[in-house]
Amino acid sequence: MASTAVGRNGGDGDGEQKKRKKGGFKTMPFILGNDVCDRFATAGFGANLITYLTQQLHLPLVDASNLLNNFGGTSSLTPILGALAADSFAGRFWTIIAGSVFYQLGMLGLVVSALLPSLRPPPCPAAPGGPACRRASGWQLGVLYLSLLCTSLGSGGLRPCVVAFGTDQFDQEPPEEQQKQGRSAAEAVAERKRRYFNLYFFTMGVAALLAVTVVVYIQDNVGWGWGFGIPAVAMLVSIVVFLVGYPLYVRLKPGGSPFTRLAQVAAAAFRKRNVAAPEDAGMLYQDKELDALISTNGRLLHTNQLAFLDRAAIVTPGDISASGQPDLWRLSTVHRVEELKSIVRMLPIWSAGILLATAGSHNGSFTIMQARTMDRRVTRRFEIPPATMSIFGTVAMLVSLALYDRAFVPLARRVTGLPSGITYFQRMGVGLAISILGVGAAALVEARRRGAAAEHGLLDDPAAVVPLSVFWLVPQFAIHGVAGAFSSVGHMEFLYDQAPESMRSTAAALFWLASSIGHYLGTVLVTAVQRATRGRGDWLQDNINRGRIDSYYWLVTCLMALNLGYYIVCFHFYTMKPLEMADEQDDRDKECELSSINKNSAGAGGLV
Repeated sequence: MASTAVGRNGGDGDGEQKKRKKGGFKTMPFILGNDVCDRFATAGFGANLITYLTQQLHLPLVDASNLLNNFGGTSSLTPILGALAADSFAGRFWTIIAGSVFYQLGMLGLVVSALLPSLRPPPCPAAPGGPACRRASGWQLGVLYLSLLCTSLGSGGLRPCVVAFGTDQFDQEPPEEQQKQGRSAAEAVAERKRRYFNLYFFTMGVAALLAVTVVVYIQDNVGWGWGFGIPAVAMLVSIVVFLVGYPLYVRLKPGGSPFTRLAQVAAAAFRKRNVAAPEDAGMLYQDKELDALISTNGRLLHTNQLAFLDRAAIVTPGDISASGQPDLWRLSTVHRVEELKSIVRMLPIWSAGILLATAGSHNGSFTIMQARTMDRRVTRRFEIPPATMSIFGTVAMLVSLALYDRAFVPLARRVTGLPSGITYFQRMGVGLAISILGVGAAALVEARRRGAAAEHGLLDDPAAVVPLSVFWLVPQFAIHGVAGAFSSVGHMEFLYDQAPESMRSTAAALFWLASSIGHYLGTVLVTAVQRATRGRGDWLQDNINRGRIDSYYWLVTCLMALNLGYYIVCFHFYTMKPLEMADEQDDRDKECELSSINKNSAGAGGLV
């Protein structure tokens, strides 16, 4: 194979020097500052939204829970659209700006909805036995839905691009830095990405911590106008902070729609389904110039899996025009075929993260309703707001992330010999296992809470305070936080590392797509359980003292255990992506295995 170094700034030394002045850690205050404000806004209105829906708009518990699940699912589905725009034509920078503007509009809609009495139903009558609470009307809910839709569209521009835009700032290790540190470029990139992902999730946690303490307290004790207004101001600040860093950013050009390329490979392979594949993979079509913009770090090498897709790279009469340009709906390069193979191979392991989102979806609905019925006194005059209980999960995640690099990695390194301590496959597997314990703990605590309600004759009084401290809920939040520090970071790192380089935004979108499907699955599961148990115990009802939320938690625990087994099986059959790297000094091709090429090596690794 001929050798070229593509996607650089040419051979111009001044251009290369100019490029190196951009990017790096100096951009992090602006990128992560934007993300902190964004997450603060998101957590600020989302953490306590179940209370707003049930107490201000008077929605039944199951309806409110399903609305939250659907909103969470939509917010995690729109990143696919954002990733498509970023990778196809807009670029990550402008997609982030557009997403921020949509999010700001949605936040302003929520503020108006909270401030204007005409956009909310009247308060419930104070006298017991009076008329029932009036539910929000269709047009009042319509304003809420429109606001939530805008925030969901905003999430679509932010979520897939912020993390990928941050890694763009570190995409290449300058040669002099490699010599100083005495390590290969692949090792340097892997180490840098691992630390960046930890830092990214850590800043997300800090923002959420501020939101569930300050904003939730204001919502419960000052008013919903201020409670939604403060996150809206934070979102505006995030846009300004991000724009200030514009001159410092590395802004990569989009390489064209990745979904179009994937469709072209599939169409070409189907068209040639009856064509005999050559025994020598070297006969398949290659074109470095055609792939230059989408393979700046090296082209993907041919693999033997999913061999039927190789037919897309078989040259047949009519595939190439007289000018030498291929018809991409008839002929694809090996690199483009391997892009599709990489995505298909990732899907089974990616899908293991779906149930993780389903298991966590109840923390924003059922668990808050449980906390509202428990003794929340910290002092005689101060009660902890129910939604603030999530602070313990956030703190546990922050502590876990802080200790991961400083304590866990050095200890694990002594055992495994891996620079990263454990691989992202192992990290994700550990997180999935810990999450099972979290849901099991939730079931045990709910059984105790319900037992305390029965013991004190409170089963038919859902508004009464059960004489059981709300801090019994701390273990389940903390366990979920620790699980997130392992599974979420490992999941994101896997997707980013194994996705084709031209589809990094799409890889981040896949992370949120798993969350989206998980939230929708949570809606399906809640609805199915409600229908299946209606008249036979009613597990999920407005009076949670009579319900059996603990049984629902045990059901989710069993599903999570099955999901862990599924993940282990998928890992066993997974094949890492191979990448060709160009040697810039002697201009000779090298078929290089990345640090993550071997599942038992530094970048990835097996489940031990």
